[in-house]
Amino acid sequence: MQELTHYINGEHVSGTSGRFADVMNPATGEVQAKAPLATVAEVDAAVAKAAEVQKVWGATNPQRRARVMMKFGQLINENMDELAELVSREHGKTIPDAKGDVQRGLEVIEVCMGAPHMLKGEFTDAGGPGIDLHSMRQPLGVVAAITPFNFPAMIPLWKMGPALSAGNTMVLKPSERVPSTALRLAELLKEAGLPDGALQIVNGDKEAVDALLDNETIQAVGFVGSTPIAQYIYSRATANGKRAQCFGGAKNHMVIMPDADLDKAADALVGAGFGAAGERCMAISVAVPVGKETADGLRDRLIPRIEALKIGPYTAGDDVDFGPVITAASQARINGLVESGVDQGADLVVDGRDFKLQGYENGYFVGASYFDNVTPDMDIYKEEIFGPVLSQVRVDDYEEALKLVMDNEYGNGTAIYTADGDTARDYAHRVNVGMVGINFPIPVPLSYHTFGGWKKSAFGDLNQYGPDAFRFYTRTKTVTSRWFSGIKEGGEFNFKAMD
Repeated sequence: MQELTHYINGEHVSGTSGRFADVMNPATGEVQAKAPLATVAEVDAAVAKAAEVQKVWGATNPQRRARVMMKFGQLINENMDELAELVSREHGKTIPDAKGDVQRGLEVIEVCMGAPHMLKGEFTDAGGPGIDLHSMRQPLGVVAAITPFNFPAMIPLWKMGPALSAGNTMVLKPSERVPSTALRLAELLKEAGLPDGALQIVNGDKEAVDALLDNETIQAVGFVGSTPIAQYIYSRATANGKRAQCFGGAKNHMVIMPDADLDKAADALVGAGFGAAGERCMAISVAVPVGKETADGLRDRLIPRIEALKIGPYTAGDDVDFGPVITAASQARINGLVESGVDQGADLVVDGRDFKLQGYENGYFVGASYFDNVTPDMDIYKEEIFGPVLSQVRVDDYEEALKLVMDNEYGNGTAIYTADGDTARDYAHRVNVGMVGINFPIPVPLSYHTFGGWKKSAFGDLNQYGPDAFRFYTRTKTVTSRWFSGIKEGGEFNFKAMD
């Protein structure tokens, strides 16, 4: 059995705690590796080394840092198949889905290739008599990232790219369930020219997380995970004087208007609701058809599409629609929530509870389930299921649909399917959700915009990637200057290239 490592100072380092987390194969239920769980001393040592390296890395001009990102992007492309295999092996998602995981992270790295533009300050000439003002963006120092299991490549890349490009060094704690992808990305960054120690990776559990939150050298913390943990990390980090951006759970709704193309809406719902076994914070888990005719028509279209979904391990080929969920506990929780939906009176139209895959009976597979006539008081509506379960809530009109979405405690993403521009525009302006799709099911913005939810889906003032990331990972210094001497004689006539 493989024993994984931390990645410290550019080298793979064995853990010293004697404690390990099992890295499972979700398709078989077998332990395939063990990840060391870091001690407080190991975390503090990694942070201390990152602080030393940051003095040099932060003083490196932005162009040179951007060139590291250019090479890193090239290496990600060259190693796409290997990275996708690592993602699939530990998470269970299909290879095409795993490549999408890597690709969406790579797109943020591509934006970081233009980091010098993002890091420019401002200048005011002659703001007063002989007075000029200018501002500069400077790195924070050492920052930390705590990333989830469901995107082993994408979210670490979302964190490390902007943070490192801005001149910080980072200590990353990936999910102990899927550590190998982050470790491989660190190797590629070293090959791209990142100095040893600028990215440290410590595997760990709550002990390692608390060590990062309490370490005085860490200046900022980025987190993605469940809402309760996001609240905990945000509270503890900010209480210790750190910046924090913490992204939590979701309950994403798609409103389907009577004028929508129901076939397109049904196709979108199946992909957005069941892709990656529903283990996405942007998954559509609630369909909200407006009017009985719309609801009945949508139901008739969804049933055959859901029943035709192919479930299997990533090794079964690219035509598999989704694989297992991450753990046996997740499998049991999802099936338990489906059971609660039945008990509380929802109409279980497609039942995935008894799904078994021959040869993989011990794997964490869950069949696709589809409920109709769900009401907001039911557990399957109130809780983020994070599994292949779609709930349909019927409403009579547009205003009732909008109110349903706005009353929900989460505000990550939402979508509306309609042929009417006025309705779409009204929905986009009024809904209290951070990311909105119009005839687009999973409205994850492109990497040069910014990603973030509202309400209990996010804690902190700034979003992930795009311009907000560079604001988060830098602090602004403003200089007011006055000079009393005249122009000096002499000059240099040779053009000197930037070092």
